[in-house]
Amino acid sequence: MIRGLNGGTDQFLADLERIQRTTEQAQRQLSSGLRVQQPSDAPDEVSQILQVRAALAQTVQRQQNLSQVKTEVDTSEQALQAAVQVVERASVLAAQGATSTADADARKNLAQEVQSLEQELVGLSRTEVSGRFVFSGDLDRSPAYTWDGGQPNGVDRLQAAPATRQIEDASGTLFTVSHTAQEIFDHRNADNTLAQDNVFAAVHSLTAALNNNDQAAIRTCMDALDKAGAYLNQQLTFYGTVQDRVAAATNQASQIQLQQQSQLSALQDADLTAAILELNQGNTQQQAALTARAQMPRTSLFDFLQ
Repeated sequence: MIRGLNGGTDQFLADLERIQRTTEQAQRQLSSGLRVQQPSDAPDEVSQILQVRAALAQTVQRQQNLSQVKTEVDTSEQALQAAVQVVERASVLAAQGATSTADADARKNLAQEVQSLEQELVGLSRTEVSGRFVFSGDLDRSPAYTWDGGQPNGVDRLQAAPATRQIEDASGTLFTVSHTAQEIFDHRNADNTLAQDNVFAAVHSLTAALNNNDQAAIRTCMDALDKAGAYLNQQLTFYGTVQDRVAAATNQASQIQLQQQSQLSALQDADLTAAILELNQGNTQQQAALTARAQMPRTSLFDFLQ
């Protein structure tokens, strides 16, 4: 008989606890915005959620890498644009020095300007972005060249490291994003002799020819400058292609990120409207249950003994 009396109380407490759990879950969803906050909320979906989160983190990292590379590639392209203009200016000075009306003093004055162009080229080979020398290959914490008028090409090579660094696009495909100063400005033959299109050598040779008042040598330098300019434009084309690829990869990564965010949202985000409705219903049910329980007649063992 006593167990019959406690059975109703046990059921009431169990129902009240169930309502409270439902209400607390709705409150957690509203405060966090998430339907799945811990594995027990959706055991069957946890693995998929973790996979999507990992893929999204990878995409975000790729976007950050592409953003950094974009700055470096854009800066490199601008440096090459400037280098092309330097060689073009050197060609103009060579043409002035090659005329029969130019005397030794005039050519020495031209040589001084050409020498400043040499130093400008060396400065461009030392272009930096956030402490990285973008034309120094894998040893990008130090410059590759310094100016040295006593060398055949007017420079001293401080180090020669290949550019093996690659970047991932949104699909994980790797591509090369840079060339070295040696490739761009100090092109060499297979036997390490100076190539005909060596940019440093073309401009430095013009300085020497002007200082020596050697009209024939100046004319020879004009041909070398043409080759150097054409070679620089090839390097410029490479960086233009890289710019296009970085832009395409960035756009693709943005699209993939939106898709992954949408997928993750569908898996773990709460339905706020449903959560509000569930919270209101839970509060209403809890209040109704407590009110009904309070209005129940109170009996005791003594009532049954009478």
